[in-house]
Amino acid sequence: MDNKDRVIENGWETVRFHGEDFSIEEETIAIEFPITVMLNGEEFATMVCSPIDVRELIIGFLASEGIIRTFKEIDQLSIDQDRGFAYIEISKPLDHLQHDHSKRFIGSCCGKSRQFYFKSDVQTAKTIRSKLSMTAQQCMALMQQLQSQSEHFQQTGGVHNAALCTVDELLAIRTDIGRHNALDKIYGYILEQRIPLADKVIAFSGRISSEVLLKISKMGIGIIISKSAPTDLALKLADDLGITAIGFARRNKMNVYTHAYRIKSN
Repeated sequence: MDNKDRVIENGWETVRFHGEDFSIEEETIAIEFPITVMLNGEEFATMVCSPIDVRELIIGFLASEGIIRTFKEIDQLSIDQDRGFAYIEISKPLDHLQHDHSKRFIGSCCGKSRQFYFKSDVQTAKTIRSKLSMTAQQCMALMQQLQSQSEHFQQTGGVHNAALCTVDELLAIRTDIGRHNALDKIYGYILEQRIPLADKVIAFSGRISSEVLLKISKMGIGIIISKSAPTDLALKLADDLGITAIGFARRNKMNVYTHAYRIKSN
């Protein structure tokens, strides 16, 4: 089954209370889907995700982990979505650092289900020297576009969205129950389609954590705009790595935390 044909939400009969009154209604619920990544015949990790754009998720995840740098490094990739397995063959051997990732469980939510700091980050995080600039109005317009096109969030309230953008428009939107998964799907799309990134921006629905910031760095993108808050470590990394981090971009307001020279007032 093609993962493009899979849905990411389902109906659920719910008892809904309104004060002292209640009614029975069907509610749209986001689907949680586990998939185990088999890398060169070995179990590498199990992720919990939304069952769409799984191919891009796997590609972006491997790049985020430092296993691959380009899509060409993947010799074979097949997904048995009904059984919940992805099979990947790469030509280069896994070194001892990459084996340290083996059989981790990577959850859909944030926090202790993911390692705080990957050993591969030291090798794969990039200092961004982008000369791209945009106006505050363009930043807020991108977030408004992301909000208006976030159909699955509007239906379920249980997913995150990430978008690859120019300063004027959204080019690709990916959705997942995990905010890091949504970014990995964008990363996989970038690698597979060989998208040039000098003039690109990320619009994002989730909190800007250190992990999120590192993913943006690994992609090579200089501006991230989010409707949510950043963490202090994310901002320290953004400052060090040359990334413009923008948070609370909603209702015609936003905060520019780092490298504000890329954002013009008009």
